[in-house]
Amino acid sequence: MEAPARQIKAKNIESWLPAIHKPLIISGPCSAESREQVLDTAARLHTTGLISAFRGGVWKPRTRPGAFEGHGERALEWLKEVNDLYGFPITVEVATPRHVEACMKAGVHILWIGARTSVNPFSVQELAESLKGVDIPVMVKNPLNPDLGLWIGVIERFYMNGITKLAAIHRGFNTYEKSRYRNEPLWNIPIDLKSNFPDLPIICDPSHIAGERSLLQEIAQQALLLDMSGLMIEAHFNPEKAFTDAAQQITPEELALLINKLKIPTAADENPCKELEILRKRIDEFDHQLINTLSKRTQIVKEIALLKSDCKMTILQVKRWNQIIETRMQEGVEKGLSEKFIRDLLDLIHKESIELQSKIIK
Repeated sequence: MEAPARQIKAKNIESWLPAIHKPLIISGPCSAESREQVLDTAARLHTTGLISAFRGGVWKPRTRPGAFEGHGERALEWLKEVNDLYGFPITVEVATPRHVEACMKAGVHILWIGARTSVNPFSVQELAESLKGVDIPVMVKNPLNPDLGLWIGVIERFYMNGITKLAAIHRGFNTYEKSRYRNEPLWNIPIDLKSNFPDLPIICDPSHIAGERSLLQEIAQQALLLDMSGLMIEAHFNPEKAFTDAAQQITPEELALLINKLKIPTAADENPCKELEILRKRIDEFDHQLINTLSKRTQIVKEIALLKSDCKMTILQVKRWNQIIETRMQEGVEKGLSEKFIRDLLDLIHKESIELQSKIIK
């Protein structure tokens, strides 16, 4: 049985990364390719007046050897110049304790753990232990695969080693299904993470979810509607010539246009709305009725299980199940519900029914 999530009391993100603009924006190139590229991009981002922190890939984990893997410690010097010139806090991805040590020496302000590292608990544990006693913020990208427990585990390992300046970064998930996204958003997973850790800031990385710049706006907007604390968007002084992930990067000027087009929702405590409270009470009433109905349905399922046992019938009755699917789907669509929602709901109810009947008959 999986252990319950720890109560993580992360420090308010404003205490370690104040938002120059709402929402909080972290930006910079996917890879730090040259001193000229880094400083030119930083100068143009500074002109926008929107950026709270500057990101830059120094060590790049590539799928195959021979691809550009970053300039390593030499690039840290360029990022340090950015901080000296423009005052941006610098954030860098680290994957080994050696990376951590180099960042500490270079004065990097914020570390982040990449998706390829998050999948390996051994690597995460080494990183967490290397930071024991160090007061530095750590941002944790979700693992490549849609595994909430693994993402929680990474966050817990740093918290257990004394890191309280924590944030999660939602960058989407690898799935077998082909879609228009590079990585599927699967918004339900960061929502579940927020439910487990209400104090934990979550930053969205639209660049890695999108994979192409035309999708950035809609993903960023959805992240804000889901009450995420900020955005990490890749910007490059010449995206078309970028060494890595050229299709998903935008110029600093395009970033400013994107941010200014966003509709910024207000938090519930900043925007009290009496009409909203009335509608929420109605939702509460319907949820109460729904739970009561499901409870009554479950009682009938128990009676059916006993009858099937007496009559020596199989639990799964395919003909009956197909009939339920057909009739309920038609009724649901007629009442304005989507086919996918009805199918998912029925599948969940059917799974619970099968498990309950199996226990009774056994």
